[in-house]
Amino acid sequence: MDDLLSLAFLTGVLAAALRMATPILFATLGEIVGERAGVLNLGIEGTMLMGAMTGFTVAFKTGHLWLGVAAAAGVGMLLGLIMAVLVVYLGLSQHVSGLGLTLFATGLAMFIYRLVFGSPVLPPTVEPFRPVAVPLLARLPVLGPALFHQYALVYLSWLLIPAVSILLFRTRAGLRIRTVGENPLAADTVGINVHRTRTVSLVIGGALMGIGGAFLTLAHQNMFLMDVVGGRGWIAIAMVIFGNWSPAKGALGALLFGLLDGLQLRLQAVGLHVPFHVFLIIPYIMTVLAMISVSRKASAPAGLLKPYRREDKGG
Repeated sequence: MDDLLSLAFLTGVLAAALRMATPILFATLGEIVGERAGVLNLGIEGTMLMGAMTGFTVAFKTGHLWLGVAAAAGVGMLLGLIMAVLVVYLGLSQHVSGLGLTLFATGLAMFIYRLVFGSPVLPPTVEPFRPVAVPLLARLPVLGPALFHQYALVYLSWLLIPAVSILLFRTRAGLRIRTVGENPLAADTVGINVHRTRTVSLVIGGALMGIGGAFLTLAHQNMFLMDVVGGRGWIAIAMVIFGNWSPAKGALGALLFGLLDGLQLRLQAVGLHVPFHVFLIIPYIMTVLAMISVSRKASAPAGLLKPYRREDKGG
């Protein structure tokens, strides 16, 4: 019990919370951009897995971690483009297309990994990212080691929160995205290219999802495993609703999940005599409860899930 009250335990929980929240935060921000344009991307789980595999493979073959991150972003953009072709240009069901994309990307990730690495007894590994200390701030008690001695991708994820907020709510491009997501017919009437706006939004969102996946294999871990994403894509979709399609509120939800996930890891580490399965389900139970508490107040973009065909413009 004394361990639970120590500063070291608190610091460890906060540091773990930021790390565990990071992949969910990348994916949440990417999903918000797409949904603000009116497209629900259920391909998020598969996109993250492809990003994790691609980032790891490129980093392993080249020895450059940032090249792996860039490759993960690139494959995420490609999958976002595929999603756009299916739901924006062909007008197929967003639910079916997204789930199909996840199944396709999951199988493709495993196929490519086996093609490159075979079936080794011990999974290949890379030298992962190392935490970067922010001068002076990292020396602050408790908060310093937790907040300012993190991976570069953790810092990047939190810088993206104001960046995405500014994009969506302070720029002309963001106004177009939100208009397309609320009323694509009105957007088309005033000269906004609905298809192009939704496509670009999905491509941007896919890039962020891919980077979120790469974080898992290049920072959080140093290897690729088929269950490395572990449902974080679905959690990200829940965080979008929890945050009411706001980048800042969605980030808060991701941090809350990360805090609970980091807490369960630390509780296991101190040796509490409780089955570890109980610890594992804590973050998910709390996520469900949080979703129940806010679901009635959630206000989705009016054009979400609604395909738009210009030939229907006349009625």
